[in-house]
Amino acid sequence: MDPEMNKLLKWSVANSQASVDADGEGSTPNAPAAASTLTPQMINTLFGGPSEADLMRAAMEVVHDKESDLENKLIAFDNFEQLIEGIDNANNLVPLNLWKPLVELLKHDEAEIRRMAAWCVGTAVQNNPQAQDQLVTLNEIPTLVTLATTESNPATRKKAIYAISSAVRNHQAALDALNKSLPEGYPTDKTDAADMDGIDVIMDKLRSHPVEASA
Repeated sequence: MDPEMNKLLKWSVANSQASVDADGEGSTPNAPAAASTLTPQMINTLFGGPSEADLMRAAMEVVHDKESDLENKLIAFDNFEQLIEGIDNANNLVPLNLWKPLVELLKHDEAEIRRMAAWCVGTAVQNNPQAQDQLVTLNEIPTLVTLATTESNPATRKKAIYAISSAVRNHQAALDALNKSLPEGYPTDKTDAADMDGIDVIMDKLRSHPVEASA
């Protein structure tokens, strides 16, 4: 049985019993409290709404849709970022084939789209070894370094550095990829992914990296 359907069944049974008092009469005062225990996922199951996987796919389609304006793209991207805050949804980026469409947007012409793409990458990989593995496999850490060191939009740079920081902490392969991608002049002795202070040194240098101001 669908886990959400199972939860819904348990909720229904529990609240059917609670709604009858000792005299066998309906007890309405408890209704608001009972309703508050329904989760959005349970409501979606009850009414046949889209799953979170469906919502993730739909959001990415909007962002890639050439007919969609920037405002709608950013709304869809914001929804996508909120969905992948959950580690299960972040890990579903692989079976849903959404990693490639996501990282492609790191090179989008619009700075706000690049910013959101970097933000979503950072959210997906934070404290998530499976997602960190995927980012290394896709070889997108060099792309993030390019954003962090050449991007003229400060907000986009900030999210790129956030994504790098999230990707390399406690993940040796990601830190190794970062060290290979950094420009000259960066510390070469920060090679332990468990060394948070050492990683902070690299992040601080990225934040202070000189770039041309946006026009």
